[in-house]
Amino acid sequence: MSQNLVEHKGVQALASEISILDRKHMLHPSTNPKTQAQFGPKLIFTEGNGIYLNDINGKIYIDGVSMLWNVNIGHGNKELAEAAYEQMTKVAYSSAFYGYANEPTVRLAEKIAALTPGDLNTVFFTSGGSESNDTAFKLSRFYWQLQGYTEKRKIISLRRGYHGVTIAAQRATGIDVYRDFSGSMEPDMINAKAHQTDCELGDSGHPEFEGSIRGIIEKVGADKIAAVIVEPIQGAGGVHIPPDGYLQAVRQLCDEYQIHLIADEVICGFGRTGEMFGVNHWKIVPDFMSVAKGITSGYAQLGGVVMREHIRDAFAQYDGMLAHGFTYSGHPTACAVGLKNIEILERDGLVKNAATMGQELESGLAYLEDKYEYLTKRRVKGLLSGFDLMKSPEGNVPFADDVNAAVTIVDECYQRGLLIRPFNFESGMNIVAIAPPLIIQKEEIEKMIAIVDDSLAAFSKKL
Repeated sequence: MSQNLVEHKGVQALASEISILDRKHMLHPSTNPKTQAQFGPKLIFTEGNGIYLNDINGKIYIDGVSMLWNVNIGHGNKELAEAAYEQMTKVAYSSAFYGYANEPTVRLAEKIAALTPGDLNTVFFTSGGSESNDTAFKLSRFYWQLQGYTEKRKIISLRRGYHGVTIAAQRATGIDVYRDFSGSMEPDMINAKAHQTDCELGDSGHPEFEGSIRGIIEKVGADKIAAVIVEPIQGAGGVHIPPDGYLQAVRQLCDEYQIHLIADEVICGFGRTGEMFGVNHWKIVPDFMSVAKGITSGYAQLGGVVMREHIRDAFAQYDGMLAHGFTYSGHPTACAVGLKNIEILERDGLVKNAATMGQELESGLAYLEDKYEYLTKRRVKGLLSGFDLMKSPEGNVPFADDVNAAVTIVDECYQRGLLIRPFNFESGMNIVAIAPPLIIQKEEIEKMIAIVDDSLAAFSKKL
């Protein structure tokens, strides 16, 4: 028996073992439990290098969505591993409770304050994006309590916005399958219609006014509303870029009614859109900014809420315990990784590269939109992009739900070694997202576009 055959059988045995154990002992997030229980994991990853991932069978994939929009500097970066190792050998973990501090956590807070716009200068650290948004809600409500506004508790979010899966963040998410999961009925979360610029500027005669942010504020009362939360660009809702003037209008609206503006930068932050933060494209300063994902490029679990100085100053007058915190708030190893990650982003010009490669991605998607009549509404900001698939874009006619256009295209890409992501959580919705690591180069963009092209051609034959 040849050595290669022996190795192949060994790999197959290992893959089978992991699959059996997975089916027996794992419940996967955002996965069909019945399919997992029957078939086990779809992919078992073993190695990553740059924009590429290897599965247990040796097949190589382009990571076209940076796993969960978070592996900004790519896989297998030894500098981040070394930063984690170095910190672990000093002190792997120390608490930030009771006023305790450690150097990497404080240094990272200082660095974030230097990067964020305006006077967003104080950070409350969390373990990830859901915790960051829940924290922002709590801190907003706490601020208003300190100011004597005890009823300012409601949070307005947007349809198709995604803010996480803790109870409050999941209810703020504007996607029904998440909002309705397991009775997550946080009562003070209101969904507004997204991107209604004219309404937010005061056009009360607009047909969508009642469901707009301004319409809800006028109906509910500004004295009941603590904050509005928006993603600068909606990510998991289908990569929706706001129209010109929208975020400025929301900022003005929040100022008008003394309501906090929370920017959920969990996906957009740390270079994804070709700016360090998504709000930089529209030159606004939110009152709170939620961050996670790209802060460590996924190499360690870390998030945070950055707040403006007047909010922090109000908290600094509170003579009691701040009754909020997570075991891993300010985890020193995660913060050391975050510092090194930001150093690499800046040193290697990866934010600028995201902007430049975004132009290449835009050109590639434009080529595909010209070639395939059912591909439409391409949108790109840096390396965050998406497009729609419709039976008749001109007539605004979607594909029938049983066609599963987005899922089919994504599966065709998967078979050809490209991992991208579909969105079909509403009837008639077929959106595909592409968001590769910020280290990607032109030749690799072209390779991705070629795979999508082949996949679209295969889909055309099925039609």
